[in-house]
Amino acid sequence: MLPARDNRPRIKRTGAATLGLMLLVASLSDTLAQAPASTANPQMAAAQARFEALSEAERKAIQTDLIWAGQFNGAVSGSFGPLTFKAINALKGARGPADGILAPADRAALAKAAQAARDAAGFRLVDDDKTGVRIGIPGKLLPKRDVTPSGGSRWQSLDEKVTLDTSASPPGDDLAALFEKATAVNPNSARKITYKLLRPDFFVVTGETPTGRFYRRLSAGPQGLRGFSIGYDKALAPTVDKLVIAIAASFDPFPAGPAPVAGTPVASAAGPASAPPLTQPAARSNERYGVAVLLSDKVALSAAVAVDGCRSLRAGGRAAKPRAKDASGLVLLDLDGAGTAKLPALAGQAPGAGEALVLVAFGDDAGKRTAVTLPGQLARIGSGATVTAPLQPGQAGSPAFDRQGRLVGLVTANPSDKQLVAGIAPQRAYALADSAAIQGMLSQAGLSLPPAAASSELSTGAVVEKVSGAVLPLICGI
Repeated sequence: MLPARDNRPRIKRTGAATLGLMLLVASLSDTLAQAPASTANPQMAAAQARFEALSEAERKAIQTDLIWAGQFNGAVSGSFGPLTFKAINALKGARGPADGILAPADRAALAKAAQAARDAAGFRLVDDDKTGVRIGIPGKLLPKRDVTPSGGSRWQSLDEKVTLDTSASPPGDDLAALFEKATAVNPNSARKITYKLLRPDFFVVTGETPTGRFYRRLSAGPQGLRGFSIGYDKALAPTVDKLVIAIAASFDPFPAGPAPVAGTPVASAAGPASAPPLTQPAARSNERYGVAVLLSDKVALSAAVAVDGCRSLRAGGRAAKPRAKDASGLVLLDLDGAGTAKLPALAGQAPGAGEALVLVAFGDDAGKRTAVTLPGQLARIGSGATVTAPLQPGQAGSPAFDRQGRLVGLVTANPSDKQLVAGIAPQRAYALADSAAIQGMLSQAGLSLPPAAASSELSTGAVVEKVSGAVLPLICGI
């Protein structure tokens, strides 16, 4: 399938086909912020300080060149994390220490190798006159140019086994509704969705058929919706998967200014003259994150692992203090000040195994905590419950809702993946305190949530609209 950011919760190392598909999700990465290098690893912290002393253009150029050199499966963010650290060390091989730092000679060799790979693919950035998007096209693989039935641009291989389409629509179309349509299950079709992610300003869907793979991304902006999709024969995956990473990393739905020339040399890599001393890593805030859901204007519910060891705690901008924990991994939080929100309804009966859920959480976006929506699936293990979802660090306590917008559980595990594939969190099972456990905490606190009136199934966007005001970002000072 196809490629999405260094240092974000991502895909699990599985079979080559699955990994290739996850790489396609690399295009997402441009919206997810990289996690900071751990200060527990002084070598990585030193490499991060050296890397961040470079200009943004050079940082992104290094990551782009690492993609073309076959060492980096993340997106080009300009941020430093474990994927960039490992990619630089893999590139260096046995030449010098594995310190994550590119000497000038290493940088020059990287630039040369990357340019040779781009030239071999005929890769160039194109400003599409049909849709307005900017995207990289491997011209030697996709020499045929045409127009799609909807008026976008189409590039194809000579045998038409690889097709890349662009699309655009004016303001007014509903991104969430299109996401629902793109991920709808058709029992009469062999088409299978292998990954899906909806965020406020874009979605990504990847999947496969018996003979092919596909990747689709659609982004929303003031000018409307713009996106691209790639489909190709499974037999071509060993070659095309690698190119899709570069294509996804190059995609810009709403470009500003002229297109840069791919591979244009920028400033020399981390030379000692412009870099800070290796013993002075960049300063980082002593914070970790979680998610909480309101039970009243003064009380919230979260996961105990999200608040353990916190010297200070804030939920939705309000000071918070743990009141009580229970054996299921839940914790009640007392909130200072006053706040108002429409409280979620609590499901009276736990959903069945395999039921699709909607998780609301928060993720890093350019240094800010922003709301994200993640797909989940309920599973049962004995008397306990788990949810399979692409969670990432900082999302312990994420509430799970059914398709009627009713609260059915809360994630009590602490997602710990810090090395991500193409900026996407792996789909894994996490412990879930179900509605019965939540009801127990409510009774303990003398609280109740609104009754869950029966309703028809809602779209993902409608579920989020119904519950988002009650979901709070949690900030733990350590």
